[in-house]
Amino acid sequence: MNTVEKYSARLQAMKEEMDGITPEIKATRATEAKCKKDAAYSKAYWEHMYTGLPENVLREGSDGSGGYLVPDEYDVKLVEALYENNILRGISTIKHTDHDLKITRTEDGGSAQWVDESHAYPDSDLTFGQITLKAYKLGTKILVSDELLEDSEIDLEVYIKKRFGEDMGRTEEEAFLTGDGIGKPTGLIYQAQLGTETAEAGKVCIDDVIDLVYSLKQPYRHGKNTAFIMSEKVYQTLRKTRTASGRLIWNSNIKADGYDTLFGYRVYLSNHLDSTEPGFSLSTYPILFGDFSFFWIGDRGKRIIKRLTERYADYGQVGFIATQRVDGKLVRPEAIKVLKVKETV
Repeated sequence: MNTVEKYSARLQAMKEEMDGITPEIKATRATEAKCKKDAAYSKAYWEHMYTGLPENVLREGSDGSGGYLVPDEYDVKLVEALYENNILRGISTIKHTDHDLKITRTEDGGSAQWVDESHAYPDSDLTFGQITLKAYKLGTKILVSDELLEDSEIDLEVYIKKRFGEDMGRTEEEAFLTGDGIGKPTGLIYQAQLGTETAEAGKVCIDDVIDLVYSLKQPYRHGKNTAFIMSEKVYQTLRKTRTASGRLIWNSNIKADGYDTLFGYRVYLSNHLDSTEPGFSLSTYPILFGDFSFFWIGDRGKRIIKRLTERYADYGQVGFIATQRVDGKLVRPEAIKVLKVKETV
């Protein structure tokens, strides 16, 4: 800033002070202006979604292909819908970013050593690696009939939120657990470390689960979000297991939030860990156990919804395409362990 600019800034500050405009008042006015701008954008956004009419107000939110960034307050609601349909969003660490996020992580745990006075510190066996939270594009198509749009009773915001949450949330969860990394995130069953293998081929018993728990280092067993994620088939099997006298080994302990617990740890169920084979066969990796706060979900920017007016006009429908960019990475592989079912010969 040159001398003239400095004096101009000082004069402006003096004028504002004389007019009684304090920094707090300036901040308040800026907030009010932003709220009015956001409200105008939100109003124009939903008018466009209902009618398809173009709106100049929406230009700043355009993605260049006919889609528009959803208003801030609605983006929050869409994320809430994802939480309701993807168990991992409630126990993982969420990172919001506008670029690829590089994360440095330790590949192996280091250790401290005793050192004699006046002796050099020994070299650490700690090694470092780097992973990157990328941005895989996930989209869903929602069709609404003309009659439904014209019905004054329909709440389009609620309808899209429900469909968005169900479609995107379930697909997210599947990829975060079992994704192959090709055009989608790599699943936890491939990122987590092997905890133990079942004693019997094709079966999971309670002893296997105990071995899985104690394959995890103690700090992670007492982590902020330490829990089980298991397949529904395995859950059914374990819940039915009885002692020789006929008593259930696993006495259900349903919490107020509706989740069961095992050995004091919360149990989350996902059918994405079930086998796709017919019958009651088990998948290769049916249980994950660990501190899921070390699984980071990267949300890239805000969600975008595009209205397709012409494409489905002959069918009396209007299409909406919702997209988001997301990735998931386990920043410390030893924090989560996976149970492997021994193969049948």
